[in-house]
Amino acid sequence: MLLDGHKEPTGKARVFDIDLMALLVKIRPPRDAPISWYTTVALEEMKKHGAIYLTPFSHRLAEEIDNPEYQRLRCRVNYHALRFKPNIMKLSQSIVSKLRAQGRYMSIHLRFEMDMLAFAGCFDIFTPEEQKILKKYREENFAKKKLVYSERRAIGKCPLTPEEVGLILRAIGFDNSTRIYLAAGELFGGERFMKPFRTLFPHLENHNTVGPVEELSQNTRGLLGSAVDYMVCLLSDVFMPTYDGPSNFANNLMGHRLYYGFRTTIQPDRKALAPIFIDREKGRTAGFEEAVRRVMSKTNFGGPHKRIPPESFYTNSWPECFCQMSPKNPADKCPPDNVMEILNSRLQSEEDSAVEPLNSKSDSTESSS
Repeated sequence: MLLDGHKEPTGKARVFDIDLMALLVKIRPPRDAPISWYTTVALEEMKKHGAIYLTPFSHRLAEEIDNPEYQRLRCRVNYHALRFKPNIMKLSQSIVSKLRAQGRYMSIHLRFEMDMLAFAGCFDIFTPEEQKILKKYREENFAKKKLVYSERRAIGKCPLTPEEVGLILRAIGFDNSTRIYLAAGELFGGERFMKPFRTLFPHLENHNTVGPVEELSQNTRGLLGSAVDYMVCLLSDVFMPTYDGPSNFANNLMGHRLYYGFRTTIQPDRKALAPIFIDREKGRTAGFEEAVRRVMSKTNFGGPHKRIPPESFYTNSWPECFCQMSPKNPADKCPPDNVMEILNSRLQSEEDSAVEPLNSKSDSTESSS
């Protein structure tokens, strides 16, 4: 069974090691389908054809499933079976090594791009010409819906601006020596929105500044850069998403980091922060940083927490995919070794196994010459 969460299967094949020749029959799963659909309809087609191609696959399986083993299977697929191609792993590890050579680093998924801004209906902070572009994009790509910017902003439905991201980080204690890796596409509005953030945090990097520019620039679809960004964010000391939905990149990363040992994640509560930023814009700045700290102190920072809808299983697979120290069911008992060490070593072994074949090939070439 082959799964595709992207609009373009040819694009996904470039980053995941999938053989398109194996794709025989396309089937469209129902949205939030129950397990029974896969064990009947999908299984019958697999028996007929040997392999089936399920597309699209976003939200095609019910979020909550009573059988915990099926939930664990999701984690085994997402965090073990599904891997990027070796060249992507090698490139990602190279970038991480360069960043690590200078110490710890934070990664930020700066989702301040045209498609997300148009989806959210957040137009008023832009020039009239930019607003026309956003509105046109929305009309062409999303269902018609009346959106009032002030209302959307007040309930935290707008992506954080780069400046707001910087102000949050400053308020919770990060200074201008902090090294930040930015995972982002083309920021809408350009440098005028980045300048305040760059002033607060001048040590900024992205895959073009620390990676091989020629190799990344040749990838015109941008999928290689996105895949590299994912791995660099996964391995960062701290990760901060600025807009978590609908954003598969950020949501999956938060779940992946939680699965590999509760790696620190700063997830701003945009709804709680919105009135604080609105007050600041109106000149009411007294107590601004303290107010931000109060909101941020209530977040979990990537630690274990109960999953409450609409939080996705892919964002938080705790407790189903985690062992327990004193379980009622013996099958849930933790192994004798430290589980955090096991998870971290498994992640490292996956990185090493992706790079080793390339090194072996290089060694054999040198020896033959």
